[in-house]
Amino acid sequence: MKPIVAKCGYRCDLCTAYEANLKSEGDKRRMSEALAKYYECDVPPEQVRPCKGCRDAKEPSDENCQVYPCVRERGIENCGHCPDFGCDKLKTRMDVVEQCLAKHPDVPEEDYNLFFRPYLSRAILMEIRKSL
Repeated sequence: MKPIVAKCGYRCDLCTAYEANLKSEGDKRRMSEALAKYYECDVPPEQVRPCKGCRDAKEPSDENCQVYPCVRERGIENCGHCPDFGCDKLKTRMDVVEQCLAKHPDVPEEDYNLFFRPYLSRAILMEIRKSL
């Protein structure tokens, strides 16, 4: 599968909540448990909804996202194309994941791949910037 990169650099195709990946009630439960354990975010399994990603969306799946409206307003594909790369809006997305990972240095590899790797946008966006 070709990488699906969100406006903030998250890898939708790797995300457990992405609609193609969220297939069962067990997937919802596992996502709910990981959000609570790693991100201190209480989302009951019945509230975990399949995400379509924001790359081609008319509105963000996360109503609190500061990146989506900015990228749309600038008419760019994602933050990797932005002259203000690394701004405070983007940091709201990048920093939270990196901070949570720092709090959990011994996270099992499977959990890392499922609940951190898709959201480590700094490296993804830097690769995009290098290719421009």
